Amino acid sequence: MVLGGAVSLVLIFFLSFLVFLSAWGSIKKWGKMPPGPTPLPFIGNILQLRPNDVLNSFRKLHNKYGSVYLVYFGTQPVVVLNGYDAVKEALIDNADVFGERAMVSGFRKFFSEYGIIPSNGERWKQLRRFALMTMRNFGMGKRSIEERIQEEAHFLMKEFRKTKCLPFDPTFYFSRSVSNIICSIVFGNRFDYEDEAFLKLLNLQSQTSKLADSPLAQLFINFPHIMQYIPGPHLRLIENIKHLKEFVKERMKIHQESLDPNCPRDFIDCFLIKMEKEKQNMASEFNDDNLVMSSLNLFIAGTETTSSTLRYAFLILQKYPEIAEKVMEEIDHVIGQDRVPAVEDRSKMPYTDAVIHEIQRFADIVPLNVPHAVSQDTEFRGYIIPKGTMVFPLLTTVLKDPLQFKNPYSFDPGHFLDELGAFKKNDAFMPFSAGKRICLGEGLARMELFLFFTFILQNFTLGTTKDPKDIDLSSALHSGNRPRPYQLCVHPRR
Repeated sequence: MVLGGAVSLVLIFFLSFLVFLSAWGSIKKWGKMPPGPTPLPFIGNILQLRPNDVLNSFRKLHNKYGSVYLVYFGTQPVVVLNGYDAVKEALIDNADVFGERAMVSGFRKFFSEYGIIPSNGERWKQLRRFALMTMRNFGMGKRSIEERIQEEAHFLMKEFRKTKCLPFDPTFYFSRSVSNIICSIVFGNRFDYEDEAFLKLLNLQSQTSKLADSPLAQLFINFPHIMQYIPGPHLRLIENIKHLKEFVKERMKIHQESLDPNCPRDFIDCFLIKMEKEKQNMASEFNDDNLVMSSLNLFIAGTETTSSTLRYAFLILQKYPEIAEKVMEEIDHVIGQDRVPAVEDRSKMPYTDAVIHEIQRFADIVPLNVPHAVSQDTEFRGYIIPKGTMVFPLLTTVLKDPLQFKNPYSFDPGHFLDELGAFKKNDAFMPFSAGKRICLGEGLARMELFLFFTFILQNFTLGTTKDPKDIDLSSALHSGNRPRPYQLCVHPRR
């Protein structure tokens, strides 16, 4: 048995080496590719891209090789773009060429190529168009969704008041509130904050994010065919994603049993109606797999990034109480205490708007972006990139570009204010990415951030269990950015 296992490992390594040689040869034949560290057989540049410090690894390569360089994830070549100019040139100026989606091996294993985020071609066009249309029909960008957020903010205020000025971890307070907005669009209803199924779902999502960031999980994502046979907590990723899919399938089943084609309640109903209309079309993209994965894409994207941004926001305000004071002064001046904040208030609140923008820039929630790919052989900045090559347009290098922001690694609302105190736009503000693959929920997220943020500061002053100078704003994750766990205190203003 031992001999057989050893032979298998040797065969795996030998085959991987052949794959590497083949990949290396196919890349080199195209001529001039970007510079980068020399890859090793099978493992590529894993020694340079350390799983326990991915972001810092990319920064070091950026400093050494410049704005465009090449690395290998195992045997897979990846072109990495750094800085506003390079990312803009790719995603905006050459949107069609750089608008394909690529998936790292492990994510393809988990999600296949179903749903809005992983798909390409006609499938992606149809699913994205349908999702945008459906979300708009259910209020995205309209007064109706604004009222839904305001209503949810009231529920959040009630929960905050229950803390009675005592310290609490705000993580699930924010995730429950933000998640309920997208749940009302996708699943047709908000959930009570104590609903067991809802809490289980949010816990699964939170655990999955943390697991995916671990060094073993990073190896699993890049080398799934090997790591799936090695015991460890990374294997829970498969189980967690399975449970997330099962939740959506159960909701889909409930919807099928109570569906009224003349009165769709939510995204799932609309998708089921579309499936019925196209049931004779064997090539239709409206099927069970795309329904489950599209619903899951919307749920995860509509919960994780916005709730994490809000958590970062109130940690930052604890460290800089003088900024919180200035925001509250503007809220009192423009909105007062007699009505709830509204989206239209934003244009009259330049300082608050600048602070929210700076929170998004500084928090840098999706630093690596979601991988892209080129749709055709292309020349880019003097290099040749073959069709299908994976591309990482690093958003962190845009949001922290020293040529675009004078204090890129400091929290400074002045990045978005002119000399007269008016709000100042910056084209390098790309927290939602850019181009054809820009986040389809951008409008909803911006609305949520403004309303939840102002609602809380209209009703509460903030307390902290630490001296502001001791508050650590560095990320808790290796490959993403999330605030470290902290305690928040809120004191009613009225």
